[in-house]
Amino acid sequence: MTVKLLALYRKPQDVDAFLAHYNDVHMPLIAKVPGLQKAVVNRVDKTLMGDNPYFLIAELHFADQAAFDAGMASPENRAAGKDLMSFARDLVTLIAVGEQSA
Repeated sequence: MTVKLLALYRKPQDVDAFLAHYNDVHMPLIAKVPGLQKAVVNRVDKTLMGDNPYFLIAELHFADQAAFDAGMASPENRAAGKDLMSFARDLVTLIAVGEQSA
């Protein structure tokens, strides 16, 4: 079963500065995490029901729980986490999910 880390970001005050750091600094760090199969960044345009608390939703895909655990424990992920806390500590919620087919 594919395991994903989802990063749910609320809208920052300075969108341009956030996106510049996110794309130029943070995502290159994420790309180095061992076992990462792909990273998908989704920009939230609107909600179909209720209020929209999110600006971006990032998905980090790993083949299975073992790959996820190894990636999360890696020095590369610790570096990405340290960076995340430097620019988005108050904006991000991180959750781990297992992908299931319908």
